[in-house]
Amino acid sequence: MKSLITKKIGMISTINENGAVEAITLLSANEHTVLKVKSVDTDGYDALQVGTGIDAKPNKAVSGQYKGLSAIPKIIREFRINKDESNSNVGDIIKADIFNVGDMVDVTGVSKGKGFAGTIKRHNFKRGRKTHGGRSYRRPGSIGSMYPQKVFKGKRMAGQMGYEQVTIKNLSVALVDVENNVIGIKGAVPGPRKGTIIVRGIK
Repeated sequence: MKSLITKKIGMISTINENGAVEAITLLSANEHTVLKVKSVDTDGYDALQVGTGIDAKPNKAVSGQYKGLSAIPKIIREFRINKDESNSNVGDIIKADIFNVGDMVDVTGVSKGKGFAGTIKRHNFKRGRKTHGGRSYRRPGSIGSMYPQKVFKGKRMAGQMGYEQVTIKNLSVALVDVENNVIGIKGAVPGPRKGTIIVRGIK
């Protein structure tokens, strides 16, 4: 299972072999513990539940589900696996060394929230004219016709901008520091610093 729960540290720039500057996002990848192994026979699919960190005040539901553990993980995620290729057991430790430099990965995070935004900022609408009596400077304009008498779902309008799950595909691993539990991803990764980032390896 080449997947990790990480936290965004920040970005740095390096110079590659060709002398070009490359942006690299650093992610903190602390040790993961395998909490549960799901199988087709018992659950209908093959997956691993892994956790990282320590939850100082877990709720009763989580405490009851993982009552056999000495410490309840703060972040718990589930990853699908291929049973034929995995031999993980409950209690196994997963570290950053499951990735190698050059591996291709998909990165998922929650983008930065930008609050309520109008159509010009949110959807790149053009503004109206400011001369010859024009009054629709930044108005969205018509949002529907006479029939049907409703606004269709998905209509581009003003509203909450950002703070949504975003997946960036086909990024490559630039560095792996097992001693400090840090991996570097070429390019930008969604979300703010200290945000939770899921890194999944591509077969």
